[in-house]
Amino acid sequence: MAGILYLCATPIGNLKDMTPRVRETLEMADLIAAEDTRNSIKLLNHFGIQTPMTSYHEYNKVEKAYDLINKLQAGKNIALITDAGTPAISDPGEVLVKMCQEAGITVTSLPGPAACITALTLSGLSTRRFCFEGFLPFDDKKEKKAVLEELKEESRTIILYEAPHHLIRTLECLYEELGNRRITLCRELTKKFETVMPTTLEDALHYYESEAPRGEYVLVLEGKSRAEKQQEKEEIFSRMSIEEHMKSYEDQGIDRKEAMKLVAKDRGISKRDVYQYFIKNVERSS
Repeated sequence: MAGILYLCATPIGNLKDMTPRVRETLEMADLIAAEDTRNSIKLLNHFGIQTPMTSYHEYNKVEKAYDLINKLQAGKNIALITDAGTPAISDPGEVLVKMCQEAGITVTSLPGPAACITALTLSGLSTRRFCFEGFLPFDDKKEKKAVLEELKEESRTIILYEAPHHLIRTLECLYEELGNRRITLCRELTKKFETVMPTTLEDALHYYESEAPRGEYVLVLEGKSRAEKQQEKEEIFSRMSIEEHMKSYEDQGIDRKEAMKLVAKDRGISKRDVYQYFIKNVERSS
């Protein structure tokens, strides 16, 4: 019988956040796959866990996954941990989970700390709808441009990760592309010097002109409001005449009645207003 892959969430700073279930699973597993064994050995030593470890990280995530799958198929139980938080979130564990599922191996997740959710709940921004972007892909200019174009129109609250030495570059990029949005910067989450700074992108840039960024950051960024999106649409369509607007829909094969509804919605006016406009213009031209 094949073994099970356990995704074990570990503390993001405060060791008291280690759950009993995760501790028990790390103790009973045949092997622990860790993103950085040098970092994880400190955690294991703190809790007196002596389970053997092997490295599983960004640079061996495919090759090593085959080896781990072979062990799982041979009946070994493996616990996967990341440096901090929940494995497979902006993490090479994503690849191992996918390959295990394709191989028919059972994967289960032991919930616990996650920096993205912790920051979101502290942000003071809307938590009803949100999206997680992880790290912006600065090494790929084409991909970065595509991601920023999507984020520019995103109406949900946006969660990003960033390292201290790239923070200012990221804030500048977001300010340039998205405008002056509200943002909450979180660092040292769950630790003694936890910092949660609600501000704006512009004010954050001014702040870091004299304050060097320190620690890993979670950025929680306000999405574009629906009202703002509607206003932008109305401004675009206001530069078109109603006749041109109607024609753009009718040229797509949409009948006049439905086109009137769409034009009214686009322009933020009633369908009756569109109808009355056409009545007056027909009368004027006849």
